[in-house]
Amino acid sequence: MLNERGVAHTYREYTQEPLSEAELRDVLSKLGLPASAVFRKREKVGKELGLTGKEPDDVLIPHMAAHPRLLQRPIGVVGDQAVVGRPIENLLELVDG
Repeated sequence: MLNERGVAHTYREYTQEPLSEAELRDVLSKLGLPASAVFRKREKVGKELGLTGKEPDDVLIPHMAAHPRLLQRPIGVVGDQAVVGRPIENLLELVDG
């Protein structure tokens, strides 16, 4: 969708280049959300780890860094603002905003 609109962007393959704990904390700060808000509760690895998504940030963030599939995606970041791209139109609001 961003390509169709001619919006310059960089795509980061989260499974090949996962976000570090520090990067996750930075993105969460820009989102204004706790880790639980972007935790994928239905992801198999989360269940295997015994996570419900209700744990505090200090518990969830290290797991999300180690297992990037636990993070909702896409997440768009522009400067000091970020949005979860579900629905995808949220990304357009971020870049048009």
